Amino acid sequence: MKNYVLVFVAILALSFNSCTSMKDTSKTADLYNTTWELEYISGPRIAFEGLFPDKKPFIKFDEATKQVSGNAGCNGYSAPFTLKGKSLTFGEQGPATLMYCEGGGEQVFTKTIKNIDSYSIDKDGKLNLIMKDIPMMRFKKVTK
Repeated sequence: MKNYVLVFVAILALSFNSCTSMKDTSKTADLYNTTWELEYISGPRIAFEGLFPDKKPFIKFDEATKQVSGNAGCNGYSAPFTLKGKSLTFGEQGPATLMYCEGGGEQVFTKTIKNIDSYSIDKDGKLNLIMKDIPMMRFKKVTK
């Protein structure tokens, strides 16, 4: 009987630990006053470094203007965003000076970000931009 109780407690402890490690620690305020640098993008069969050989994309959320700005890997990026709870959508990108960009990552970035419908910030502080419950882009905090 003692062994059954011990096994039950061990299983309960493991399941509690796994649930807390997957817990989303996101707060809306965590999005702002931070520069987020892209470290993963889903979709292309090209290595991340091949998509962005010169510069990694980054974004910043401006709470007051409801605009996101940054760099899409080569050219500047700016677009309005709408945030309601965990729901996050991006509007059309504003005008930009377009330079030729090696790797094709900029097109992948701008196409992917248009399809985002929500976000999360994981326990490691990484920003995940999600489309239909699938993380499509992952960003880390950087100082810029």
